[in-house]
This record gives sequence, C-alpha cells and structure tokens, in this order.
Amino acid sequence: MRKGSTVQKVALPGLKLNKNKKKDEEEALDAGGGWDSYGKALIKPPDQLELTDAELKEEITRTLTANNPHAPQNIVHYSFKERSFKVTTAVDQLAVLFEMEGNLVHIDSDEGRRLRAKEGLASEPATVKAGGETDEEKLETVVIPDELGREVDEVGEEDRPDSVVSKTGAKEQKATNQFNFSERASQTLNNPPREISCQTEPPPRSIFGATVSQWEIYDAYVMELQKLERNKEKQKAPTLRKDVDKSRKKTMLTETANDDITKVRKGAKILERMVHQNTFDDLAQDFKYFEDGSDEFRDQEGTLLPLWKFQYDKAKGLSITALCWNKKYPDLFAVGMGSYDFSYQGRGMLVFYSLKNSAFPEYIYPTDSGVMCLDIHEQHSYLAAVGFNDGCVAVYNLKREGSEPVYKSTAKTGKHTDPVWQVRWQKNDMDNKNNFCSVSSDGRVVSWALVKNELVFTDIIRLSLVGPESAQQLGLLACGTSLDFHKQMDYLFLVGTGEGKIHKCSKTYSSKYLETYEAHSMAVDAVKWNHFHPKVFISCSSDWTIKIWDHTINTPMFTFDLKVPVGDVAWAPYSSTIFAAVTTDGNVYVFDLNINKYGEICKQAVVAKKKTKLTHIEFNPIHPLLIVGDDRGNVISLKLSPNLRKKPKAKRGQDPPQGTEVEVAKMEKLLSLLREPEQSTP
Repeated sequence: MRKGSTVQKVALPGLKLNKNKKKDEEEALDAGGGWDSYGKALIKPPDQLELTDAELKEEITRTLTANNPHAPQNIVHYSFKERSFKVTTAVDQLAVLFEMEGNLVHIDSDEGRRLRAKEGLASEPATVKAGGETDEEKLETVVIPDELGREVDEVGEEDRPDSVVSKTGAKEQKATNQFNFSERASQTLNNPPREISCQTEPPPRSIFGATVSQWEIYDAYVMELQKLERNKEKQKAPTLRKDVDKSRKKTMLTETANDDITKVRKGAKILERMVHQNTFDDLAQDFKYFEDGSDEFRDQEGTLLPLWKFQYDKAKGLSITALCWNKKYPDLFAVGMGSYDFSYQGRGMLVFYSLKNSAFPEYIYPTDSGVMCLDIHEQHSYLAAVGFNDGCVAVYNLKREGSEPVYKSTAKTGKHTDPVWQVRWQKNDMDNKNNFCSVSSDGRVVSWALVKNELVFTDIIRLSLVGPESAQQLGLLACGTSLDFHKQMDYLFLVGTGEGKIHKCSKTYSSKYLETYEAHSMAVDAVKWNHFHPKVFISCSSDWTIKIWDHTINTPMFTFDLKVPVGDVAWAPYSSTIFAAVTTDGNVYVFDLNINKYGEICKQAVVAKKKTKLTHIEFNPIHPLLIVGDDRGNVISLKLSPNLRKKPKAKRGQDPPQGTEVEVAKMEKLLSLLREPEQSTP
C-alpha cells in the first residue's frame, strides 16, 4: 500500500455518473436556450382549451380511495337474535389482481436446512477464483482518481493488515442471498393417442305372433286370482320356525313381484280394449256412422238402435238404481246397483263402464249396503257422491287406490235414518269447499261439505205434510224421494215426496215452501229441471203419468198417461222439447213436444223378457246415445235415429239457428199456446 493514498468507497458509481450527466444536460439546456438548441419546438394542438392565469392557478383536489367500485353494497345476513335480515356495513374492498404461488424456502428454516443438507451445500467451501479474489471482491474494487490525477485502487477489507481475516489467515464464506433459490424446468412426453374399436355379433332375432281372445284374457285373470288366493293361504298358515316363515315370505314376495299382472295393467287394458273393439267392430261402426234411412218414410217417428250391453257377473241379482254420465269424459258412465225390494236388503256395488270396453268395468267398488243414487262432479270428474240404503252418504275418488270411499257419513256426523233417494253436487261454498245435497225418506234435505277427512252436514230444510214449521211434530214428517237444483239459480230446488207432492224450496228460506204442487197420486219417482228453459221442469210417478210444469203455475202444462208405472224420465241435452222415459213393462218412450204435443214419437221394447223392468234412463251429454238400466243388473245403450234428434230448419240463405236462445224460444212458443186461454178468461 502506498503512503498518502486516499481510499474512497463508492457503493453505486454508475448512479453518480448518471447524475452528473443529467446535470450537464440541464446546464446545456439553460445555456442554449432550452429545447430549441436541439432542434425541437413545442407544438400547440388547434383544439386546446384556452385558460386564464386564474384558472391555471386554481387548485383542483382529487381524492383517491381504495374502495372497490364493484364491491356489493347491499349484502344482508340473517340475524338469529333479532330474527330478521340485517344489512352488512363492513364490505370487503380487497380486489386481487394477480396471485401466484411461489416455491421459495427460507434458508434458516428446518425445510431449508434439510434441502441444503440433501444437496451438499453446507460442506462445500466457497469457490475462490485464481489471483485470490472472488467475484464479489472484484465488484467492490473500483479505480478512483485522486486529487493529483493518480489512480487509486480500492482496497478490500481482507487486504488490510489490521483486519481479523488477515490476522487469522482464513477467509469467511459470503452468502450473496439468504434464500437458496434455484429454478428448474422439465417437460414430460405425452403419450400418443390410441384408438381401440371392437365389434360384437348382433343378438339373435325371433318373430313371434299369436292371437288373443277374450277367453285367453279371462284365463289369465283366473290364474292370477288363484295365485293371489294361494299366497293368502300361505300367509294365514302358521309356522313354528321363524327362519322358515321368513324364507317363505321372501319367496312369496318374489313370486308376487315377478308375476303380478298389475305391472302391465295399463298395457293389458289397452290390449283388452283393442280385442273388444275388434270383436264388436260392427257395433262400433254403427255407433259412429249408421243412420236409419227409413226415418224419411215414418212420418216424423223414430227408432232406437241397440248397441252395447253392459253386465257384470258378480252383480247378478242386483238392480240398476242409478245412472250418471261423466261430463268430462263422455264415454265413461257410473252405475249404482242395489235393490228396490225393501224386505230383503243386502250388498251393493258401484261400477264405472266405458263405451270402449263393455265386457268388463273400468272401476269396481263393492259396498256393504245397496247403492240408491249417485252423482259425478262436473268439474272434478274423479269425485262421485253416492247415497246408500242404510242412510249413509259417501264420496269416492277414482284417483285413489282401494275400494273404500274417501268420505263417508256416520251416525255421529248426522247420517240419514232412512234410504237416501237423491244426491246432487253443488257449486263451491263461500269457503271454496266442495259440497253436495241429499234427500232421504226421513224428511231431511241436507248439505254435506268436504272438510279435510270428514263430511260436515247442514240441514237445509225438513219436509212435513203441512209445512216446514210443523216438521218438529212427530208423525208429520214427509218422505222425500227426488231432488233437483235449478240450472241457473243454484239456490232454488225442487223436492218430490212420497205423498205425490212437489215442493219448490230455497236455501235461504228454510221455514216454509215457496210453492207446493199437487202433482201425483203416488210417490214422485223423478223431478228434473229443463236444461234450457228456466221455468220448466218435468216429473214422473208410479201413477202412470208424466207431467210438465211451469213453476209459476200450479197446474201442469202437459200430462201424458202411459198406462203403466213410469220408472224414470230425462230431458235431452240437445233440445228443450225432447225427453225420454222408461216404464216397468220394458219400453222406452221418446217425446218431442215440437212435433207431437199429445203423444210419443217413439215407443220401443228393449228387453227380451216380459218380467224385466226398466228402472233408469240417461242421455249422453254429447253423442246421440241413451243408456237404460233394468232390475237384473244390465245396462243397454241405444242410438237415436235422425227423427229423434231433429233441429230447427234454417231458412234459405241463412245458417241454421243454434244456441240456448233458440231452444228457449221453441219451448216458450209451446207454453204461450197454453197460457193464452187462461189469460183471456175474465
């Protein structure tokens, strides 16, 4: 080392040179007159805004916040303490723009020591380059000119004789970074894609064909019934060993699960209908296309064409006590079976038939007591209200499985004490609950509401021989046999009694009758309002007569004597002047007041045996079809000929008149002919 030499340490010499250079450039700019000395000039854009000195000196403060503009401000959380939703005030404003996981390990950590020991870095000495000077020491040695213009080398710490390193003679290992960082990259080879395909042999094919008859279907049902009976016997047989009993139950369950025909019930039903329609194809064709051409030569008289006959083997010995068509599905109708022989009362049955299959019912509901009446709900076509001989009323739901009704009245819930002769569905009440009304021989007219799982009853009126106010007196109760509600005014209804009287009543007045008609000399079997005219109703009785009434007049407008007891009567749904009736001698009568006001236009016997009595009749709501029931459990369908369903003729160049107004006018014209003589009398 030279004496008198000056040693200066400069950590960043390049930074100092850069500062001197920048200072020289600024001095040159000041001396040369700014940027013009370099050949540059400021260019002012033509659309630049001209500002005054005051505007230029004005300070505009802008506050920058670290809030996230996209952070939601309406986050709510449910507070279990206050039991309500509360707005969260603290919103997380942090927005992560970039995130990358690193693989740096601190050198003093346990993991860093393990890695260094694994790589052998701790045992290797620091590499020293030839000449006794490391790379770091070279960087620290900088040539600096002194004041006299001589170059002076910067001396490191180890060159000093008084340093600890020079005294001990050992060089300390320097770590350039306290982290041991290494970067490695590798690439794996991707396996080449391979395509594998295989081909199997097609399964063998076989063509199967067979014919199915009703007997084969019947045999299949019989075999299934025998299996079910055998399974019931096995369940009843006691077993001593529990294991044997469990194994037998398992085998029975597997057999029933595998062989149960209910799994293919829908397919079997469709197949059965197809077989039935193929078997009775001539009847199906007649129902759809046949029109009796001989009506043109019969002088306005018509005929009835017999079609399907519905009978059920297990219902033999029962009489048809009720018929009702389904308004939503015009091919489906319900049949109530019981007995009119009150000396012997036994079981009953409720069955549903379809025109698509007359061989077997669609639904079967056996009952302990005979069915006396029924009615199907107009909107909810799966609900059927039924009245029984023992005084109970029930509601069946076709959607439910099983043979039991969903609602049934009991002695606790106000059931009738005598047979129920008529039930009629009503519009929903004020609570929007389904309800229906019933009439019985005990003199009560009751409204039943469907509430949850029970029927709630309300007495509308009590019939009596004198008036409702005397109904409480013993021995004066009248016997109700028929019931019907007005088509437009649902509060107005008619009640036929066993004494032959017809009472016009209202739901709002339960203390008296609005009107009483001395209608018949025997029990009123049926009373029904006209579908079109709001004033007309019809009644029939076992006194051989059918009478048509205007409810504003006490005397009948038309009276027809058939010389034989009349079982039932029904208005046609397509005309206000056509109605039909059945008698106990097996004849069906069809009347059209617009054609003949004095007698029938069709009288036809539809049963073979003379002792067979016809009990009920109903018109199909859409098709020109009648169904009649007898006392032997049979239902016969009849098609009306063209003369029995005539419509008003249209004038030349005009469309045929249609609608309710035309039918009302047609009936009103007939009634006016009968009213005029009465009005002209003083």
